[in-house]
Amino acid sequence: MRKRVQRHDVIRSIVRDHNIRTQRELAEMLQAAGYDCTQATISRDITDMGLVKSEGGNYELPEDVRLQRMVSELVEEVYIAGNMVVVKTFSGGAPGVAGAIDKAGVVGSLGTVAGDNTIMIAAKTTEDAEKIEQTLNGLRRR
Repeated sequence: MRKRVQRHDVIRSIVRDHNIRTQRELAEMLQAAGYDCTQATISRDITDMGLVKSEGGNYELPEDVRLQRMVSELVEEVYIAGNMVVVKTFSGGAPGVAGAIDKAGVVGSLGTVAGDNTIMIAAKTTEDAEKIEQTLNGLRRR
């Protein structure tokens, strides 16, 4: 079980960092990361993780798809305040967007606190706060 969880973490990183279109490409990337997997194992992992194909034909994580949709529909503004990121949403949107940020595991985020229309994201560093802001603003423009 532990090996499966570790493999899923590696698959998440691969899918986020590369444009993976086929199970073969995923298998090659996993092998380069030290995981020798059969096609059946990779197929099962894709199903278990709920990976979906984008319009462009690349695999995407469902939590990333949800985050992108929610940010593009609900987020109005994103600000940096030191190592904090303040996100303004339409009324009632903050809890859902904060949950999506937490679920997607946005890099650099330690956690979120949401009100009705405002989210506070604690970042590890000011550099991480800038990356989070860039990520969220990038999702707003899609």
